[in-house]
Amino acid sequence: MKEATARIKINKLLEAAGWRFFSDSKGPANVQLEPSVALTKHTLDNLGENFEKVSKGFIDFLLLNEKGFPFIVLEAKAEDKNPLVGKEQARKYAKSQNCRFVILSNGNLHYFWDLERGNPYVITSFPTPVSVTGYQKSVPNPKCLIEEVVENDYVALTQRPNYASEAAWKSDAERPRFIELNGLRFLRPYQKRAIVAIQQTVAKGGDRFLLEMATGTGKTLTSAAIIKLFLRTGNARRVLFLVDRLELEDQALKAFRKVLANDYKSVIYKENRDDWRHAEIVVSTVQSLLFNNKYHQLFSPTDFDLVISDEAHRSIGGNARAVFDYFIGYKLGLTATPRDYLKKFVKDKSTSKDPREFERRLLLDTYRTFGCEDGQPTFRYSLLDGVKDGYLVNPTVVDARSEVTTQLLSDGGFVVEFKDEEGDDQKETYKQRQFEKRFFSPATNQLFCKAFLENALRDPISGEIGKSIIFAVSQNHAAKLAQILNGMADRIFPGKYQSDFAVQVTSHVDGAQQYTINFANNNLLGSANFIPTYKTSKARVCITVGMMTTGYDCPDILNLGLFRPIFSPTDFIQIKGRGTRKHDFREQLFDETIRESVKEPQKSGFKLFDFFANCEYFEEEFDYDQVIKLPKPKSGTGEGGEEATGGGSTGAIYEHLDDDILLTLKEEDIGHGGMRIDREFYARFEDVVRENAFVAASVEAGEWDRVIDYLNKEIFDKPSEYYSLEKLRRAAGVDRRLTLREILEKIFGLIPRFKSKDDLLEEEFSKFVADYKPDEAGAIPAIKNYFKAYAASDQIRHIIESGHLTDLATNPIFSTREFRAVPAKYRKLIPEYVKDYVSLNQFVT
Repeated sequence: MKEATARIKINKLLEAAGWRFFSDSKGPANVQLEPSVALTKHTLDNLGENFEKVSKGFIDFLLLNEKGFPFIVLEAKAEDKNPLVGKEQARKYAKSQNCRFVILSNGNLHYFWDLERGNPYVITSFPTPVSVTGYQKSVPNPKCLIEEVVENDYVALTQRPNYASEAAWKSDAERPRFIELNGLRFLRPYQKRAIVAIQQTVAKGGDRFLLEMATGTGKTLTSAAIIKLFLRTGNARRVLFLVDRLELEDQALKAFRKVLANDYKSVIYKENRDDWRHAEIVVSTVQSLLFNNKYHQLFSPTDFDLVISDEAHRSIGGNARAVFDYFIGYKLGLTATPRDYLKKFVKDKSTSKDPREFERRLLLDTYRTFGCEDGQPTFRYSLLDGVKDGYLVNPTVVDARSEVTTQLLSDGGFVVEFKDEEGDDQKETYKQRQFEKRFFSPATNQLFCKAFLENALRDPISGEIGKSIIFAVSQNHAAKLAQILNGMADRIFPGKYQSDFAVQVTSHVDGAQQYTINFANNNLLGSANFIPTYKTSKARVCITVGMMTTGYDCPDILNLGLFRPIFSPTDFIQIKGRGTRKHDFREQLFDETIRESVKEPQKSGFKLFDFFANCEYFEEEFDYDQVIKLPKPKSGTGEGGEEATGGGSTGAIYEHLDDDILLTLKEEDIGHGGMRIDREFYARFEDVVRENAFVAASVEAGEWDRVIDYLNKEIFDKPSEYYSLEKLRRAAGVDRRLTLREILEKIFGLIPRFKSKDDLLEEEFSKFVADYKPDEAGAIPAIKNYFKAYAASDQIRHIIESGHLTDLATNPIFSTREFRAVPAKYRKLIPEYVKDYVSLNQFVT
């Protein structure tokens, strides 16, 4: 399809951002051309394709503020020119109009330039009038930020919490979080060094920072101090704090309110969709903004002056870094994953099957996104540093292997021999990846649980099994382990737990997110089960798959169990980090007599049970303090894989044998709007889900796994309507395959409309442009055509990847002539980018 002209694109971008060429019901016009050209509909329609020159001179757009005064100069260039060529002319015109801001655009590549803040910045959409008005009120002063003195009590509370009674303990449900953030009363020395490192980077002209700090070293508290530094010195009006998990939204919000509530307002975006502009700190999951590229709809590039990514190695995975590039201003990444963790990985010998290759690329993207291309973060504080300084503890690794797991881990794998239906000998081989997926062994799970309970660290106050988290392969595996552990706990502690010893904490379990909070607050399924004056969770073991990995704070954890193989170094580091925080168990005890008798109240370590040689796999440097030989499984059990079964209908079959004839034939093309029956079907489904209290509440809470699972079980394929996802897709009338989440977001007003395939391709290409900032402005239309064709067409991808470029000569989607117009370096770069960062499923029709 022929590219639209630059003029049409710029007009659309202005209108989409809320700028008006003519007065309407929303207000007076706020766009005008340079005074030498009258702005009329005829003028706009006849500026032509290359509209830099007209009979009366050069055309600029002048954008006006709410009072009608000059506000922004928009320098518009033809598509075949780099918009930066008009930089100096735009600056001159802006100064003559007393404008602080300039937009440079050729319709494909756009720059926003704050003349008081330095260089033009690539943007993927135009800022709204309201957003720039707010941005204008901020006059950054880097010198003030650099010279700000950060004392020990910069954000800490002035008094340490002191719980004198059980009632006081109960009154503060966030006690563990409170102690973690403020137990020392002051910022720690290394946290102050991290802040100074940021000030030094700003002094050198930098605006991107990466803090590499081990789990448990207080990244959130350090972030709070940095946020205050930027807000207090006027270098930020509003901060966006992005997390990668739903449960961490509330955790971050509470942390900021603890230490910044007296000075600044913090909100979670999804709970404040209408008044988030009244807050200085906005918290959100990066996934909610990325889904369907909603950040384009929700925010303007000038809405946030500082964007912070918690667990940056996760939250910029894929092309999520486009969120950070979208906003103008400072960017801060936080990560607990050191790049040095992959130091023994040989890049030149890597293959696509090596899981460390993906991790390496992800980490490289993290460092590149936050301005650390040399691989050195702005500040680093490792686990070893924390242990050496006495802030963190190291684990005791328990490497435990059975006969079954030893074979699964071996090069040859676990081999099952059997005879097929023909009586021939056959073999099937299973590896550790198949455990609890295709390979099932009840006896092995029993052994895991028995070894865990017999060797787990005990609580130093009550003597019961220390609080533990076990990581399972799947939700079904978690359910099995919970059942086994509860049965064993009944025998070890008769009458004490009543099946409350181990709890499955996964998305299939109602209230799972609250379970994680209750476990940290020591009241999961009850409390004080052994000693009435000692407040510790009745439930001792949480079994999860991935909910309690990143950022989960529970300092009194004493045991971690890896009941699954792990192939991601970042996952391994995060899981291990759940146990590294120090803790004084006397904080939960309200009996002075018992308190004085406790011999070792301080947490000095934790046990990491490794049943799949994960530590060995990642070449960790810890000493294996303890290696347990598991008892052999009983003969005849636990060695078979799951047997495949088949089935079919046994009902009668009718075969019509008579002749038949065709009487009439009529063809009708159904457009994207669909048939009326489809639209009515869709409308009925909207009513059903809107009226369902569970669905509405789950959508409001952002618990998408739960609501989708509920719809599949309770709503779809029921005899009353036979709702199904495929029918809803057809009824929606969109030229691509919608997800159920998109349909729900449209029904509940979280997105205004369904995006077409071309809408999504345009958005993906804008991310590519923001990331690589092509200098070949004249070639951008050709680059875009190539990008869209490669991303949307299996056929084009096959031609490019196979090297059969002659097939383009007869291809109706993308021709040889179009391919030749693409600069050579992009012919290879675009396929690599699309494979790495673009989800191709979204374009499926």
